[in-house]
Amino acid sequence: MADSEAYVEHPLLASGFIERRLYQIQLAGTARNGHTLVCLPTGLGKTTVSLLVTAERLADQGGKALFLAPTKPLVDQHAEFYRAALEIPDDEIVVFTGDVRPDDRAELWASARVVIATPQVVENDLVGSRISLAEVTHLTFDECHRGTGEYAYVYIAERYHADATQPLVTAMSASPGGTKEDIQTICENLGLETVEVMTEDDADVADYTYETDIEWQRIDLPAELIAIRDGLNEVIVDRLEKLRELGVTRSSSPDISQKQLNKIGAELRKLMANDQSEGYQGMSVHAEIMKLRRAVTLVETQSVESLRRYFERQKNAARSSGASKASQRLIAEPNVQTAMRKAEAYDDLHPKFSQTRILLAETLGINNGERVIVFTESRDTAEALTDFLSQSFSVERFVGQGNKTGSDGMTQTEQKATLDAFRNGAFEVLVSTSVAEEGLDVPEVDLVLFYEPVPTAIRSIQRKGRTGRQDKGRVVVLLATDTRDEAYFWISRRREKEMTAELRKLKGVAQAVEAELEAPQAALGQFDSEARTQPESAARSANPDDDQTDSETAELADFGSVDADTETEAADQQVVPAASSDEDHIEIVIDQRELEASIAKKLSKRETVETRLKTLAVGDYVLSDRVAVERKSVADFLSTLAGSERSMFEQVGDLARNYSRPIVILEGTNLYSERNIHPNAIRGAIASLAVDFNASVLQTADEDETAELLETIAKREQQTRERAVSVHGEKQAKTRAEQQEYVVSSIADIGPVTARALLEAFGSVEAVMTAETDELREVSGVGEITADTIREIVGSDYS
Repeated sequence: MADSEAYVEHPLLASGFIERRLYQIQLAGTARNGHTLVCLPTGLGKTTVSLLVTAERLADQGGKALFLAPTKPLVDQHAEFYRAALEIPDDEIVVFTGDVRPDDRAELWASARVVIATPQVVENDLVGSRISLAEVTHLTFDECHRGTGEYAYVYIAERYHADATQPLVTAMSASPGGTKEDIQTICENLGLETVEVMTEDDADVADYTYETDIEWQRIDLPAELIAIRDGLNEVIVDRLEKLRELGVTRSSSPDISQKQLNKIGAELRKLMANDQSEGYQGMSVHAEIMKLRRAVTLVETQSVESLRRYFERQKNAARSSGASKASQRLIAEPNVQTAMRKAEAYDDLHPKFSQTRILLAETLGINNGERVIVFTESRDTAEALTDFLSQSFSVERFVGQGNKTGSDGMTQTEQKATLDAFRNGAFEVLVSTSVAEEGLDVPEVDLVLFYEPVPTAIRSIQRKGRTGRQDKGRVVVLLATDTRDEAYFWISRRREKEMTAELRKLKGVAQAVEAELEAPQAALGQFDSEARTQPESAARSANPDDDQTDSETAELADFGSVDADTETEAADQQVVPAASSDEDHIEIVIDQRELEASIAKKLSKRETVETRLKTLAVGDYVLSDRVAVERKSVADFLSTLAGSERSMFEQVGDLARNYSRPIVILEGTNLYSERNIHPNAIRGAIASLAVDFNASVLQTADEDETAELLETIAKREQQTRERAVSVHGEKQAKTRAEQQEYVVSSIADIGPVTARALLEAFGSVEAVMTAETDELREVSGVGEITADTIREIVGSDYS
């Protein structure tokens, strides 16, 4: 029988399952009292901290718990853990991923007590009004360092603080950011009040960690690889000289940093914005430099096989239809062709390969180790390493799902099976790309080998966290001498030291960090209504040298103090959302494909707007039974006029046939200056939409203004006009006249307006095709060039 004092006992936790660790209890005690960022080294049970808080919240408040993780394998892993740890029926702990149908998710949500999901799925379900966060009493963001920019965590956090009646957020990461500002950004984006940090310096944490040795080994490149690199660098210098002539850089060194290249790109985009040809020319050269730098990185730090595959992809790209000038110039460059020949002739392996084999033999053979993880940035290198090491060891690769030419990915099922086999000792060596870095329960290993340095602190800490969990571990980083490896290595070391220092500093000044958050953020004022009660903030600093205090003892005792009757009563409670009036509400139906823009999310955050997602056959937005909207960016609209995209007039035609008030929104500025298209052509297209298709054409500056306009029109239709929202209309077969217009408009890309004029003048497609040049020129809108082109296309022999 398990010693009850060695485990956390709680009505909602499986008896004898969760080991009682003081640091986890302390973190959970703080997290249950306020919106908290929990920072804890990899492998020390961040998920357990969240589990303890979830058990308390479900027992005390009832409702639901929502746990978000960035990948499907992580979701499955957490679901397996929660089902084993919680005394809740398995069918009430549900998984939400893209594999589950949207309608099924809505049904599962209604009956679930714990939902474990990828954030993109929850984001889509919120935008589509399939689920409500009102009843969620605990929300967990796993790997919360992703909570920046447009990542789904940010939107979900805002919706949660606005919609939930009793919100509580726990955010977790081993590496939340490299600077104090990074960590504060995450706190602001996710609505966090408290920062709780535990490091290996804490005595009780140290009891569960072991020493990890970190060493680096330098590798000298052979003369053949240096020759390939130097030849490619000569081309980089030549291309940088061209950019220097344009005045966008003063450097022509092949070792130019990525930061400098990004600045050059920004300068070139400014020239392009002013429609200066130098900008377009320079951007093409810039793209060529980026391709060359990638080739140099591969030969220096990866493998010759990776370089060969890369060159092969570049050759295929240069031969493809629509190939960029950068790709074509790259392949035609004599120095690059020489590098290709040398790479093909090189019959040895990169020296990192043999050093990797030596380190594995030492770890698994001499030192009787059991498992090794080898990390590499390149999937091509991962495959080549797997083939090479398999000659001496039992090895499997572990890569992501995305498909790439010449390199197959792994499915979710294959990934899970590979990790399970590695955990069970079925093979000794896992060769992995970055997919294994984040949170997946990769078992403890004897050696983590970095095939190359990791240039970011977050990724470096995530990778090193895979060793030193249960026994003394070792980390080795391979560096090719006098290459980009060294620069990346020192960047990684500096950033990691900065992050560690920030976390330690934050550990002692958590209250000061919280005070630096903007006052509205600390109160979550921009999310919550004034009437909503906030969780009590439990900001405090934790000194690793302090003895256990009375408050900590109370926290320990509290996990298990809830009796079964109280838990049952809480589970039966219904968390009731705040009442709202239906009179002010409007509904907007949004096409699924519009989720790439931010408009749907902006609309879904408005109290009086209910958004619904559907795959619409016609239009992008439906605002009533008679109003539907087709949204086009200025760039897309102008592409239609330039002849590269002809579908817009067909789309608006379908819209007009199915809705009596079709609307076209042109989104963006510089309608008359973004492309070199005559203003009269633009005005003619707008006139055609208005006159020929009976569509209202409205212009907005950006997505914010588009959202405002859609809401305004929907209110006018549904509230003022009292019209219902009705999704109707399918793409219909074209009428005979429309098919005739389509045939004529395709000749020389003359477009629908000129096609209609020709048909009206000649009466049939046949008559247009047989008309002489002089006859064609008499038609309005047909000039000498267009007439000659029509006759040339119609009358020329096919070859």
